[in-house]
Amino acid sequence: MKNNSYENDLLQWRSKKYDERVRENGWLALAGLFWLNPGRNLIGSNPVCEVVLPERAPTFIGIAELKGGTVRLQVAEGVPVRVNDRLVQKAILKSSREAKPSFITWNDIRMVVHEHADRYAIRIWDNKREQRFSLPPLKWFPINKQFHIPARYTRYSTPKLSKQESSFGDAAEDQLDGYVTFKFEGLTHKLDATETDDHKLFIKFRDATSGKETYPSSRYHYTQPVNGNKVTLDFNYAYSPPCAFTEFATCLFASPQNTLPFRVEAGEIYRG
Repeated sequence: MKNNSYENDLLQWRSKKYDERVRENGWLALAGLFWLNPGRNLIGSNPVCEVVLPERAPTFIGIAELKGGTVRLQVAEGVPVRVNDRLVQKAILKSSREAKPSFITWNDIRMVVHEHADRYAIRIWDNKREQRFSLPPLKWFPINKQFHIPARYTRYSTPKLSKQESSFGDAAEDQLDGYVTFKFEGLTHKLDATETDDHKLFIKFRDATSGKETYPSSRYHYTQPVNGNKVTLDFNYAYSPPCAFTEFATCLFASPQNTLPFRVEAGEIYRG
């Protein structure tokens, strides 16, 4: 690694993590997550609605009807609501799990159907939220090249489906495609991983800093793409999950076997 290039890349990545939180329709613009009941759910700023929008929104903008895993939107007459930038009166809504979700907008308020643990919700972004404009700089451990570690990736013959604890206190199914093994201070360690479409590995882990300097439930880390069976773990790129700074995120946490017995003094520090 060339020191200047490596450190510049890492600092640019840290800047992007901050931007992900404060940008328009970013994590800190989230303003609500409302679970849908089977049948009709009213959407509007009236507190009696099942999906409650910020006060400046119309009292009632429409109905989200959940039936058999499908969510249909019926817009109230005279209210200018768009789905993916097209004015609509009704629409079948694709969730955030789909390749092209159905983003519902009224002025600068945005919504989408969100799936979690076989349940459906409406997630809301409000780009006027004060939290977007008051986030202090993120806090990081000093760059530590001891935690830039070569590892070996082994794919499972069949991906495993694992129930993992979530930020809502329930368990949700997560796919584990393989595991990495690596040595640290003379001992071999193993972490389960999920492989992305571009062959990066997504790893959720805990370590001996969890609940002290770092977020208690997990930190997240994406590797660079796997090369054959070789991959590099770089915990300087470890970061807090979204639920560390917004109550409207549905995060999955590391399974017990992804707990490292040593201090990973690299990556993001949790402010609490």
